[in-house]
Amino acid sequence: MEALSKALKVTFLGSGTSQGVPVIACDCRVCTSENPKDNRLRSSILLETAVGNIVVDTTPDFRYQMLRAKVKQLSAVLITHSHKDHIAGMDDIRAFNYFQQEPIDIYATEFSQNVIIREFAYAFADYKYPGVPEIELRTIADEPFLVNGLRVIPINVLHHKMPVTGFRIHDFTYITDANFIAAEEKEKIRGSKVLVLNALRKEQHISHFTLSEAVALAQELEIPEVYFTHISHQLGLHEEINAELPDGMALAYDGLQVSIPGSY
Repeated sequence: MEALSKALKVTFLGSGTSQGVPVIACDCRVCTSENPKDNRLRSSILLETAVGNIVVDTTPDFRYQMLRAKVKQLSAVLITHSHKDHIAGMDDIRAFNYFQQEPIDIYATEFSQNVIIREFAYAFADYKYPGVPEIELRTIADEPFLVNGLRVIPINVLHHKMPVTGFRIHDFTYITDANFIAAEEKEKIRGSKVLVLNALRKEQHISHFTLSEAVALAQELEIPEVYFTHISHQLGLHEEINAELPDGMALAYDGLQVSIPGSY
């Protein structure tokens, strides 16, 4: 594809874990913080290219995330996995269907597609009620695929025992909801200039990397620019945790924008 843009623009639409921050009914110092960086919607990113926008995951906050980021066009959605905090907002792609007059491509593994079809059965019925979301499911297998001319490399990780898909696009890699990455999958990440990785909290967790585990993995892979996402209120205040991190590493926050040099 002919280069159309000088950079890939990444916007963090949300950087929180499944409950978001603040958590309902919680009065901890993080949930009551007045720093807007401590307010976190569920984890998702927007990828802006010269030929259209791609969103990774349609969270329960998808509608508000699209409004807040002033997204007027959507070409495709990449799904990491089928937990509710990553797919629950898919119904709201209807607005893009209406204005663009076309279905939206949803890229997901067969495992995730089975859940999407079950959860949004009305969108796949033989007789569709007028106004349901128009979705074209595209299957993610083990080989790279193209979206908006971008070569996307799927990265297979584990969320306890659940398969989750990370994505590498040129020098940018995005991985959320993981606590194990096999050696051969790590090699798909190596050489990235920017890595986004989940770091739930400092204490051990059954299905997420801790902050120290995420830091160690980024150091092992020698990634120069690293952002941590899918953050719980249990991790601590944004500014305090940020100050503890090694050079080249930072907590993501809602609204953060990162530019990936190159032609996209």
